[in-house]
Amino acid sequence: MVDSFFKYLEFEKRYSLHTLTSYRTDLDQFQLFLENSATPVALEKAEHQHIRSWLIHLVQEGVSARSVNRKIASLRSFYKYAMRQGRIDNDPSSKVKMLKAGKNLPVFAKEAALTSTLDQIIYQKGFKGLRDQLVMELLYATGIRLSELINLKESDIDDHQGQIKVLGKRNKQRIIPTPRSLTPLINNYQREKKEEFPNNYSQYLIVNNKGEKSYPMMVYRIVNKALGTISSLEKQSPHILRHTCATHLLNKGAELNAVKELLGHSSLAATQVYTHNSTERLKEIFNQSHPKA
Repeated sequence: MVDSFFKYLEFEKRYSLHTLTSYRTDLDQFQLFLENSATPVALEKAEHQHIRSWLIHLVQEGVSARSVNRKIASLRSFYKYAMRQGRIDNDPSSKVKMLKAGKNLPVFAKEAALTSTLDQIIYQKGFKGLRDQLVMELLYATGIRLSELINLKESDIDDHQGQIKVLGKRNKQRIIPTPRSLTPLINNYQREKKEEFPNNYSQYLIVNNKGEKSYPMMVYRIVNKALGTISSLEKQSPHILRHTCATHLLNKGAELNAVKELLGHSSLAATQVYTHNSTERLKEIFNQSHPKA
């Protein structure tokens, strides 16, 4: 039952490997809780009180509300699938309510600090320097995810239209405009890449020092090194540049729906978290400029 559930998530729902791993961890933890309870019960035989007891146990153990809610979502998905398959008659998770969780506002770099940093970074000459610069400029200019950057192919770049084609979550494709200033950088990088790896030219745009497809830790190191000089940032990760791109666009007056499409969010709610920062910016301008402030 569990194996067929994960095949369904992987091949029909097209969930990412990260999500599949999280779901499996959640189900394994709940199953272990059921096995160690006073009256052991199988996963498919669990009832509402079993789930409730587990959630209370998690809260008492100090698990955050956000993590508990993810586990609730995992159980809901599993039991809904079991219902559709006719394996259970009642969904024990149907009456379980999500916990109230405080919103974690996205961390971002201030515009002046980031643009100054990007302008002042001295990259080494040749392929490696151009690659590192392109990683930084692409992430900030387009707001793409780390996985999307890694999977970006040469054929996804359209210099004439000034845009890139990105394959996002659940294989959803979107077109993202790129600033014209990126075109010379991309062209120079591709030229150096061909000279560096004439015999094994990869179809992927960003490659490692051996000419092979890049990987998350490599990109993390590039971004961490570049953002390390911005003292106001507690984190230096590729996702910070995604948050920063969205925040700066909204601060400059971009429409919320346009930013939603740019980021590849499935719902507007996921994008609205960035409006808090825009509101704070408006308050700052008001306090500095309004005669009655």
